[in-house]
Amino acid sequence: MSARRWIRGFLFAGLLVFSGQSGRTAPPIEYPGTATDWHGFRRYDFEIDGKAVLIVAPEVPAEDRPWVWHGEFFGHKPAPDIELLKRGFHIVYLRVPDQLGSPTAVANWNACYADVTRRFGLSPKVALVGLSRGGLYCYNWAIANPKKVACIYGDAPVCDFKSWPGGRGKGKGSPRDWKLVLETYGFQNDEEALAYTKNPVDQLAPLAAAKVPLLHVYGDADDVVPWDENTGVIAERYRQLGGSITLIAKPGVGHHPHGLDDSTPIVEFIEKHCLPVKTTK
Repeated sequence: MSARRWIRGFLFAGLLVFSGQSGRTAPPIEYPGTATDWHGFRRYDFEIDGKAVLIVAPEVPAEDRPWVWHGEFFGHKPAPDIELLKRGFHIVYLRVPDQLGSPTAVANWNACYADVTRRFGLSPKVALVGLSRGGLYCYNWAIANPKKVACIYGDAPVCDFKSWPGGRGKGKGSPRDWKLVLETYGFQNDEEALAYTKNPVDQLAPLAAAKVPLLHVYGDADDVVPWDENTGVIAERYRQLGGSITLIAKPGVGHHPHGLDDSTPIVEFIEKHCLPVKTTK
């Protein structure tokens, strides 16, 4: 951390104490690894259990150290992350590509979660961001750990590998990534994979029971991850289970571009479900 940035954070924290708002921030902390600049914030790269991890830290952490965890494609469409960093959130990404939310990926995520919450005091409840195939990572980990999840934001998320990369519906599919599904999940053949009943669309009950709120942004012309085979199924089944899900459709848009021109709805959704409720004195 540069001396100038440290002094700015120290002075800002002092102003908050003086103004009686110290309960809304957490003290800064030093992270391991190499520090670089990411859109004006400190990015730290290091390893957990031999896997590459990065944390982008806010200048002044918000109370309880809220954080956002990306399933895949960290840095793509960064506007929501930048705004959340300004509001005191940490951003985390564990690099385990080509695992497509498999049990091995979930185990790696478990190790990462345990480390960053224990060592760095990040909040016990995290906001998950599942962009495209990142949806498999986020949903499968969340279903295994529902009480550790504050909310899930899915952006054209994959919620059933039979749809993508399997291409067993109306989507294009991806033979290369379907082969990865067979390898990483340990299926002997296509028939075993197609008979699998533990995709996110199949096991939403734990999330509904934990009252985890969902937000999905999607293009209604998506022919890569068709919304009605993924987001649409999630929405119908989650509501039947009593869960809360907000849908934001982008008419005429395909799988790309991701995100929203104005990311305010995304930022406010995450902030609402992660930050402590403000009370007036």
